Amino acid sequence: MTVSEKMMANAIRALSMDAVQAANSGHPGMPMGMADVATVLFSDFLKFDPKAPKWADRDRFVLSAGHGSMLIYSLLHLTGYDRPTMQDIKDFRQLSSPCAGHPENFKLDGVEATTGPLGQGFAMAVGMAIAERHLNAHFGNDLVDHKTWVIAGDGCLMEAINHEAVGLAGHLQLGRLNVLWDDNDITIDGGTDLSTSEDIPARYRASGWHVVSCDGHDFDDIRRALKEAEADPRPSLVACKTIIGYGAPTKQGTSATHGAPLGDEEIAGTRGALGWDHAPFVVPDDVSAAWRALGDKGGEAHADWAGRLAGHSDKAEFERRMAGALPDGNAMQDYLEKLAKDPPKVATRKASEMALGAITAALPDMIGGSADLTGSNNTKTPSTKPLTKDDYSGRYIYYGIREFGMAAAMNGMALHGGIIPYGGTFLVFTDYCRGAMRLSAIQNTRSIYVMTHDSIGLGEDGPTHQPIEHIQSLRAMPNMHVFRPADAIETAECWALAIKRANGPSTLALTRQGLPPIRHDVSVNHCEKGAYRVKAAEAEKRVVIVATGSEVSLAMDVAAQLEAAGHGADVVSMPCTELFDEQSEDYRNDLLGSAGLLRISIEAGTTFGWERYTGLDGLRFGIDSFGASAPIDDLFAHFGLTADAITPQIIEKIG
Repeated sequence: MTVSEKMMANAIRALSMDAVQAANSGHPGMPMGMADVATVLFSDFLKFDPKAPKWADRDRFVLSAGHGSMLIYSLLHLTGYDRPTMQDIKDFRQLSSPCAGHPENFKLDGVEATTGPLGQGFAMAVGMAIAERHLNAHFGNDLVDHKTWVIAGDGCLMEAINHEAVGLAGHLQLGRLNVLWDDNDITIDGGTDLSTSEDIPARYRASGWHVVSCDGHDFDDIRRALKEAEADPRPSLVACKTIIGYGAPTKQGTSATHGAPLGDEEIAGTRGALGWDHAPFVVPDDVSAAWRALGDKGGEAHADWAGRLAGHSDKAEFERRMAGALPDGNAMQDYLEKLAKDPPKVATRKASEMALGAITAALPDMIGGSADLTGSNNTKTPSTKPLTKDDYSGRYIYYGIREFGMAAAMNGMALHGGIIPYGGTFLVFTDYCRGAMRLSAIQNTRSIYVMTHDSIGLGEDGPTHQPIEHIQSLRAMPNMHVFRPADAIETAECWALAIKRANGPSTLALTRQGLPPIRHDVSVNHCEKGAYRVKAAEAEKRVVIVATGSEVSLAMDVAAQLEAAGHGADVVSMPCTELFDEQSEDYRNDLLGSAGLLRISIEAGTTFGWERYTGLDGLRFGIDSFGASAPIDDLFAHFGLTADAITPQIIEKIG
């Protein structure tokens, strides 16, 4: 007997409610409500091959409503991915299982993005859709011709980032992006009418989207709507009217199914209502076989694609890009050697633009952009023409004033593969980007954040735009490399390290003001160890000064005054504390000096955290208040960040 779609969907419902019950934790309602939609999607629309989960031309499926993680875990298991196993599902939300409370891309093949913070999965899917169109423009339909599918809930559509993502996708007319909205009228607090009266379809239509609706429990109607979405040249929102917790006799349609186990009695009633008379975690053979047949079906499409790839003239380049490997060549070293012959006095944002000129010319993987600050961030180069709805081959995205949406789209591009994204705004506006930057770090994505105007050095714009706590707060983020280069050579070296780093994000904190060169040697990348000695003490060493960015040249001035007074001073540039912390104890001790030496830090930001390098007995020069509106020189004098203000305090300390 042919297995019905309803019975296949009920397998998802049963696994979801059983896993949540076993864990005594989780969200059964969404998987139970969207099981019918997901069954149609995986049966008739999604292009995937469980035996080749990294197949470059697979469709991307993003569960933006990540709290409903048992939906994707059930689908991956049922369609034949190696994991999760049934034991993994039984151990849902336990330390031993890859079935985390919210899906994590690095734990399971088939999970394209780490989701859970609502709205970000949707916004990352926009980046994936951009990546697909861009790579298609370069490699053609034979190698790149796939879609991005998203399941999103009411919360995803309420979050502010959704407005940014929707606007960008509509503007770029990303017709390969289809969002399936779990339109169930329920949030944790209760009905959506408690908190919103928004006409969501009208908002999407106004943003250039195609909108269609369906009964989320009528398989034929779901199929009709998805066909319409697939055919439309615009991005599509499919409003799937569903019942949360579908099948639960007393709790379906209520917030009681959203974020808590159903309970034994309700689960027993659900089994009866669904006609599912199987024990927990048991899927009958015929249902299991029907699901596995869907997984096997994708193997044919994959084999056809592999045949096209094998004979394609761009095979090697395509495989290199999708693997995230860098091309052979010495473009950066050639640039550095040329730069070292006559290092300029420039702002590091300008030095970044100069380095990017060489990088983007040699590395077609790079797609840049800015959140409406292109001229200030210096992120556009001659090699990066605009990426538009009329020309997806471009390599520069005008994101508009959408910092959060930009950062999330960058993550999506990086996760898709074939692209190394970078994007710029002012450092102070990392506050807007932070949620996506954190997911960059969690997901190990090679997203590069170009954050300019990194201190009070931006001058008259005042405290609203002057970062104080920002650099240290980013350094506190696990797996985020924060680079604050001191001159044009360090800037280029930091760019080289950020691009080389394939397993995590990087932030470049760059100045508005011009900085003098601090060295000419480019025989090795001195920034690679996070910190290095710029100047060795001439007189008997009494002091080690550690500085970053614009304050390295200030540290050199302080050291000169100390030497003139007979006090030997080392100067250490520390462009990346994270890399320095990874070095051997011998290397770190050699730079920071032995006991008895006075250690000093200078950075035009909070002094918080610098005691880990100076010790409690050291001196820390910085700013532990908000900034002020004034010209740069007046500000540095006002906050005591001048050689004449710092040197006497050091001399007094060393006696």
